[in-house]
Amino acid sequence: MPVRPIAILLALLCCGSAVLAQPGDFSPVKEDSILLARLLANYQAQYKQELGQLPKLNKKDWQELYADRWKNIKEKFDGLEIYTDPEAQSYLDALAGEIVKANPVLKDQPFHCYFSRSYIPNAEYIGEGIILVNMGLFERLHDESEAAFILCHEIAHYILRHQENSMAGYVATINSEEMQAGLRKIRDAEYHKRVELERLTKGLTFDSRRHSRDHEAQADSMGVELMLHTPFAAQGALTTLSLLDGIDKNDFDMGASLRQNFDAKEYPFQKKWLNRETGLLGGHAQVQEEEISDSVKTHPSCKARMELLRPVVQGRGGGGGTGPGAQQGGRRYVIDSVKFAGLQERFRYETIEYAYANEEYTESLFLSLQLLQSRPFDAYLIAHTGRLLNGLYQAQKGHRLSKVVDLPSPEYPANYNLLLQFVQNLYLEDIAAINYYFLSPWYPRLDGSIVFKSAYAESIRISKD
Repeated sequence: MPVRPIAILLALLCCGSAVLAQPGDFSPVKEDSILLARLLANYQAQYKQELGQLPKLNKKDWQELYADRWKNIKEKFDGLEIYTDPEAQSYLDALAGEIVKANPVLKDQPFHCYFSRSYIPNAEYIGEGIILVNMGLFERLHDESEAAFILCHEIAHYILRHQENSMAGYVATINSEEMQAGLRKIRDAEYHKRVELERLTKGLTFDSRRHSRDHEAQADSMGVELMLHTPFAAQGALTTLSLLDGIDKNDFDMGASLRQNFDAKEYPFQKKWLNRETGLLGGHAQVQEEEISDSVKTHPSCKARMELLRPVVQGRGGGGGTGPGAQQGGRRYVIDSVKFAGLQERFRYETIEYAYANEEYTESLFLSLQLLQSRPFDAYLIAHTGRLLNGLYQAQKGHRLSKVVDLPSPEYPANYNLLLQFVQNLYLEDIAAINYYFLSPWYPRLDGSIVFKSAYAESIRISKD
């Protein structure tokens, strides 16, 4: 679900193979499936070796946790989420290499960093030495010092073995005498077994993709120490956390965007398309809009984490540190500011395309409309919006709309819920007409775009169904 604002560059910058000569020229980088298969095979061999080294005590529980972690890793590769563009990978390797070069303790640590094509603004250590930086996060960063802190933070999770320590704590807890006694008591009870079991195990779930608050604070602390030895500005740690603190908020006016783009003289926008009480399924439960709680934020407790780091960054920033990053001011860019901006530009489009490729149509549509607001003449965004509407038409006609769209939910922001409600309220003839009249004004101006030409031809065919 998209919940994040997209910052727009005023100039289009190039980055090796990641070049946008002009709006509308975008085409996604084709993934290197052979490379992905080879990488996956190497990581799988590493995973199998780890299985043979697990503790013998409660080994089955350990195996289940490692299997769950491996399943998540495999899905990243099988789903082509790992970005294999050589120029982008070379740039990320250079960032990580600068951190390793400045911290000898990391030189024999076999971790690897990759860009993920996910629009979710996050980065994570997923196991087997793999660190992912989502495009949706990278394109929001202000400079390389923030990217460096993101990497340092995830490297710290890896070095401190936070995942493995959490696994050990989980295994110990579920096999403790107290837990086993509780389970025996429930087993012997005559009534309310399910209720008692839920009460006993409440909060006792393990997710290798989430860290405790203590782990986050530890990773921040070690991450800053790693960063202080590099040429990157240590202040980037604080600005990163400040960015993350508000990254789940989104003030994009979806209602205005839908009316602006889909209100044609021949087929005027209808207020009922945004009503909650109508729809193909007879309406939806009322969605209560409220402030995102800290427990469900992508990056919880950022303000508290900033206050813990501030004395370290500011105290060492006066010259008390041991590396260039500890010096007042530091360097916001160490590798290449042009490549940094160029990748951010490309990633804004790659995330849209990847969501579409995964049949996450409403997510891709949200991102497209959001970027289209500031780039109303962008041929790719116009054509892609038409392509998505064609896809929604075919999905609804084939009774598989639920496979490609989300349903309104309290966990989503208000503007995304409004888009979801809009989609649910449309009938087949609405989608066909909306798309045709959305694309028609751009013909023949954009007919040189292959994507537009295909989307427009399909919209004409659909309108005649």
